[in-house]
Parts: sequence; C-alpha cells; structure tokens
Amino acid sequence: MRLHVPVALRWSDLDAYQHVNNVEMFRLLEDARITAFWRHDDADLEEPWPTAVLDTGPRATSHTLVARQEIEYLRPLGFTRTPVRVEMWIGRLGGASMEVCYEVHDGAQHFDRTGPTTGGSPYAKASTTIVVVDAATGSPRRLDPRERAAWEPFLEEPLTFRRR
Repeated sequence: MRLHVPVALRWSDLDAYQHVNNVEMFRLLEDARITAFWRHDDADLEEPWPTAVLDTGPRATSHTLVARQEIEYLRPLGFTRTPVRVEMWIGRLGGASMEVCYEVHDGAQHFDRTGPTTGGSPYAKASTTIVVVDAATGSPRRLDPRERAAWEPFLEEPLTFRRR
C-alpha cells in the first residue's frame, strides 16, 4: 500500500532546460513528506492523512531530521499545471528512524490518497532516512506505538537503485 500525494509544481522549480531542477525535486519530495507525515490542524482538509501523526511547530515535542537522501533521475519532468503524484511508502522502520521511499509520477485531476502503485514510468525515485528526535534534547527518540501503527500499513520493500 502506498500514499499518493499531489504536489503542485511552480515556475521557479524549472531550470534553464525547462525541466524541474535537481534541487527542486528534493523540495517536491519534502512537500509530499510534510503533507503525509505531519499533523495539520487546517479546517479546510477533507480528511487527515492516515500517516500524519507527527506534531509540528514551535510547541512540538519531537522534530524530524533528514539523515540521508538519495535520488535517481529517470527522465526530465517539465512544467504542468496538474499536480504530480508522489507515491510514498516506508522501506524500513527502525527504532528511531524510518526510510521513506518515493516515486514521482504524472498526476491527474483526482486520485485516491492510498492504494497500490499505479505503475508507469516514474520521473524520479528517491529515499530519505528520517530520524525522529526529542525536541528538548535533540537526541533520537524511539518511534512510539501510535506512529508505528500509522506507518506499518505502508511498509514495502525499500527501493533499489541502478548504481550503488
């Protein structure tokens, strides 16, 4: 089971070749990760994401830190007004960390938030290792049972990259 997160492109995401710049691709993945894992108190949200269990903001008791990122660009992504679909899943749940895996695909006007992979040829695939830390101490803290329960349905095999 995967999360299917819509992410809108911006003109500023494009480089001189008129495709999404490599650094901006990481920002698109960050936008998807924040949508999927951080709790939002927006009244406009239809329904919360099933994985959005991390508190945010200055009063949050935990923070998330990026420990590692890897990306493989498979084909250029040009500008489109239709949000791209970032498929996300958990490749590994550790004691205080998780590996978030992504594939960036063409979007659609509407798609389900969760489901199996839609297949097709992704623009990029990537993984990010996130460490959850105690906000007061800055030290890693164990994932709690509520977090594990929210994320375990999205466990799949981690990504494999062409060249390692």
